[in-house]
Amino acid sequence: MEVSTDDAHDVKALPGLVEKAEGNGRVAKVYGDGAYDSGDVYQLLGGRGIEPVIKHRRNSRLDAGPPPRRRAVELCRELGYEA
Repeated sequence: MEVSTDDAHDVKALPGLVEKAEGNGRVAKVYGDGAYDSGDVYQLLGGRGIEPVIKHRRNSRLDAGPPPRRRAVELCRELGYEA
C-alpha cells in the first residue's frame, strides 16, 4: 500500500507497487478501479505477464489502447457494464 496526496495520480504509484509485490512472490493479476484504466497500465502489466483486471470507463472506445484493454471493453459491451 502506498499513500499519496490528492495531486498524485494513482497510475504513477503503480510501477512501484507492482515491483514491491513481485519481491514477495509472483503477481498473477492486478485489480484496479477506473483510475487505473490507462494504456500505460496495460502495457506495464502485460510486459510483466500480469493480467489486468481493471474497471474501464463507460465511454471507453474499442479503437484505442492496447489489445488487452480493447478486448476487455468489447467483452463488457457484450455482457453489459454491470455484469
